[in-house]
Amino acid sequence: MRKMLAAVSRVLSGVSQKPASRVLVASRNFANDATFEIKKCDLHRLEEGPPVTTVLTREDGLRYYRMMQTVRRMELKADQLYKQKIIRGFCHLCDGQEACCVGLEAGINPTDHLITAYRAHGFTFTRGLSVREILAELTGRRGGCAKGKGGSMHMYAKNFYGGNGIVGAQVPLGAGIALACKYNGKDEVCLTLYGDGAANQGQIFEAYNMAALWKLPCIFICENNRYGMGTSVERAAASTDYYKRGDFIPGLRVDGMDILCVREATRFAAAYCRSGKGPILMELQTYRYHGHSMSDPGVSYRTREEIQEVRSKSDPIMLLKDRMVNSNLASVEELKGRKLLTPVAGERREEGGLKQREPSTVLNASQALVSRAQDRPDAPR
Repeated sequence: MRKMLAAVSRVLSGVSQKPASRVLVASRNFANDATFEIKKCDLHRLEEGPPVTTVLTREDGLRYYRMMQTVRRMELKADQLYKQKIIRGFCHLCDGQEACCVGLEAGINPTDHLITAYRAHGFTFTRGLSVREILAELTGRRGGCAKGKGGSMHMYAKNFYGGNGIVGAQVPLGAGIALACKYNGKDEVCLTLYGDGAANQGQIFEAYNMAALWKLPCIFICENNRYGMGTSVERAAASTDYYKRGDFIPGLRVDGMDILCVREATRFAAAYCRSGKGPILMELQTYRYHGHSMSDPGVSYRTREEIQEVRSKSDPIMLLKDRMVNSNLASVEELKGRKLLTPVAGERREEGGLKQREPSTVLNASQALVSRAQDRPDAPR
């Protein structure tokens, strides 16, 4: 046990405690912002869509790059911990899909809401939790965001409702959160995410119908990474135009590998919902580099050449890096120095989740819930 805890401590320290590299950037004048052309979205029941040009400031670009790099490195560390048998059970990694979680967050407000499926580590991070809290949760430590009791699929933060393990079951919950926003008169939206593998679930279509009837401020988002577990979308769905699946709900198909496309589409969708027009559906075309989960090598239903082609031509981090360097928003040297930065600074080494979780904590929590239930006036005697 001591050896295992020491290994966890070393890995977590390497991710979230390593001091930021000092980068000596040669004296030069960087541009404050730059304008980029982005891919036009495919539209359904919409006369106009998101803009096809967007402005990226140097400050935003550096922040997006840092966040995507941090998510990538966090997932690779999770892979390492799983192979060392320090993380156990289910573990679904999102490397390759960083533009989705970072781009969606860039397009909404902190007071907006988000609920997703089990590939949730990146969203947990962008919603405000630290790398240390996430990896501590993955390794079952008390410092985790759910005290080490939720694991990979059940992480939560303010205005972030998981991380849900049942395929598609989070979608009706997302519609319910949007209903609460409307009922309480708040200018908020709920991003309700699911994958292409869940897109054929009946409960999703029921949620579509209720959201449209009640004009709920719900953005339904299908993360289409081409494979539901080991089945390609073409073999699982009669129609792979997921952005049209809402039928009576407007939709748009977005390049999910381009953070600027995702950001602009999210801003457009959020403005649509806030205007009282009801729900909207987004399909993010993206790709995962790992298999479905850590138990899936990911090469029995696709080739290594396919994965490498996506990495070389469409990697979201490299796309942003090339844009920034070519537009004089940053230098290669500066971006190299930002790879290991984390957005939560000042964490102390003794804090987090490196201590062994006491077995009694689970029992104590259960006993506390039972005691509170028994103390209620209407409790059965």
